[in-house]
Amino acid sequence: MPYKNLSSLLLSSKSSRNYFFSLPDQIQLILREQNEFIHTLFELRRNAQHILKYK
Repeated sequence: MPYKNLSSLLLSSKSSRNYFFSLPDQIQLILREQNEFIHTLFELRRNAQHILKYK
């Protein structure tokens, strides 16, 4: 189910929240900058993996 943004996703989805907070702080900050472009756990994981790979 797509959410409005990353903030909404994290508030509503325990699995998304657990995954997000398992990431390093620097990655969390970059993902927060992408707030309006992340709507699902799939997008959250994809963006995090991309950042980790190309950071």
